[in-house]
Amino acid sequence: MIAAVSHGPISEGLPYPMGPSLRADGVNFAVFSAHATQVFLCLFDPSGRVEARIPFAARTGDIWHMHVAGLAAGQLYGLRADGPHQPENGHRFNVNKLLIDPYTRGLAGRLRWSDTLYGYRAGAAKADLGFDTRDSAFAMPKSVVMDTGFDWQGVTSPRRPMSDTVIYEAHVKALTHLHPEIPPSLRGTYAGLAHPATIAHLQRLGITAIELMPIHAFVDDRFLVDKGLTNHWGYNTIGFFAPEARYAATNRPLAEVQAMVREMHRAGIEVILDVVYNHSAESDQMGPTLAFRGLDNASYYRLAGGGRYYANDTGTGNAFDAAHPATLRMVMDSLRFWVSEVHIDGFRFDLASVLGREAHGFDPRGGFFDALAQEPVLAGVKLIAEPWDIGPGGYQLGAYPAPFAEWNDRARDTIRRFWRGDAGMVPDLTRRLLGSADKFHHSARAPQASVNFVTSHDGFTLADLVSYSVKHNLANGEGGRDGHDDNHSDNMGHEGPSDALAAARDLRKRNLLATMMLAQGVPMLLAGDEMGHSQGGNNNAYAQDNATTWLGWRADDLADFIARLTALRRDHPVLRQKLFLHGGNRADGLADVIWHLASGGAPQPADWHSADLRCIGLELRMSADGADAPDALFIVLNAGGETPLTLPSTAPAWALILDTTRPKLSYQPIVGAQTAPAASVLVFQPLSIEATP
Repeated sequence: MIAAVSHGPISEGLPYPMGPSLRADGVNFAVFSAHATQVFLCLFDPSGRVEARIPFAARTGDIWHMHVAGLAAGQLYGLRADGPHQPENGHRFNVNKLLIDPYTRGLAGRLRWSDTLYGYRAGAAKADLGFDTRDSAFAMPKSVVMDTGFDWQGVTSPRRPMSDTVIYEAHVKALTHLHPEIPPSLRGTYAGLAHPATIAHLQRLGITAIELMPIHAFVDDRFLVDKGLTNHWGYNTIGFFAPEARYAATNRPLAEVQAMVREMHRAGIEVILDVVYNHSAESDQMGPTLAFRGLDNASYYRLAGGGRYYANDTGTGNAFDAAHPATLRMVMDSLRFWVSEVHIDGFRFDLASVLGREAHGFDPRGGFFDALAQEPVLAGVKLIAEPWDIGPGGYQLGAYPAPFAEWNDRARDTIRRFWRGDAGMVPDLTRRLLGSADKFHHSARAPQASVNFVTSHDGFTLADLVSYSVKHNLANGEGGRDGHDDNHSDNMGHEGPSDALAAARDLRKRNLLATMMLAQGVPMLLAGDEMGHSQGGNNNAYAQDNATTWLGWRADDLADFIARLTALRRDHPVLRQKLFLHGGNRADGLADVIWHLASGGAPQPADWHSADLRCIGLELRMSADGADAPDALFIVLNAGGETPLTLPSTAPAWALILDTTRPKLSYQPIVGAQTAPAASVLVFQPLSIEATP
């Protein structure tokens, strides 16, 4: 219904900052569109049904702007844009479609799937080339003017060095939805994350940073809704400045996120956001008109086929054009907002190669990286890339510039394959243990460029990695076609749960985690692995907002073992080298890296090339950063059978401080001959270094 909605005088306002700016006398609005002939501000009454449509009062370059007096925080609004309807040339303006402001800090209501959301008449012969005149406002969430002020109570970010970081990847709802110590009203919410029980668990594990799967406002795909499913993971963003309201316990999602970050910081834990700046929820040419498509399709997206179709390097139907100034500005403004107003400590960029793709292909010196490098607000913020997409030349592991870190899938696969028993894995394993210098040692990058993980949200959980040899994804409704087919997993003799294999599988889990934690770089744990969470073999549970993904919070000794591993990293700087180790000599004549066979000898070329090599020892010493700290460790990884073990002669005596076959052992001086148990990780410390039994 178009009618009067109360407001004061309208003036030209200012073309900056973008989006809604709350002021003492009203609100300033600024919106980008290079190709529109007119942009409208649509004010709504509290019901969201009564609309006042106001043409923007001024245009400066490609920014439409105006100031509306008398408006306050909580005002509901939307946008409309008129202009050429020429889908074959990339222009899809349709003034009948209400649009979300890309810069809104909040959304009210949920998207209601309806054919009115499409710019064309669904089912018509012209397909996406047609034009639909029906109004979509009733089906659209409304943008909200927000007051972003917050009382931080003097709490500041821990600003922990990357070398001291241990990441815990988690989903807001899945982590807390079943937690018995969190009040039911707070479970599955940002407030639930901030609850002392959640924070205590993270502290117990030794976590220094929680990496949250997408919390930017997102849309449940229509094909999922039609199946009775949802986009549980949230990689379908429609608002890059607005928190997803479904995770809020109150009607103030932004304030709730800010409070969560404050309490995490109070506990010494940083917060990293998984962000999806590579595409939007508007999908391909047959998708809905929700925001960017209706405001300026030809500017925001990378187009193909003369403009009618979309580049699909993301596999989701569209890809943003990060080389376009308006899109790049939006991404940078979004990053600045989350750091400045929400105090976020870092970002993990989903399918980051899309952001680095210029007209000539992926470019580590491209505009996106240049913009990040010069932005003072982002100085010191952790930047982590998922270094691939499905476009041409999209796999770019190791190609990102400093200070980026990257998800290291090469380390993931090598560690999995080594413990599965694949032949000939030791040479590659040694490179991963030293931080993957073959990938990252360039352009002044450090070992912390490698984010090492065995499991993540995408793929098997740790429990499933050792219990299933094939994926079991039928519940996703795609006939089992989705998800990776090659997971380097191993059911160890039986597909699915098995009491008879429980002990062997628990040992395998400890070996996988220990290898990751003892490698140079930044370790990342998947939430739920510490409590034995299984998804029943589903390795792509993106649509499973149910017991498949909700963590059960059952007791598991693995949590204690993980806490020991994080303490080991914390107590031994030799595991947190700030420069790459290459076997250089120290002042005492010893190398900083010494490789050992189980027999004690140095591996020879024939040994390195042997497919039967299953046991390797790594002696590490402080030296790469010039420190003289008396720290040294001898690490043994034995994926074979029990074997006699000769300890290095570089120390007169050693103490065993970790044995994955005896997870409760903490300190044992070595007397006499030593044996490496079958399928074990051992860590020894020279007795000359102070230790607590």
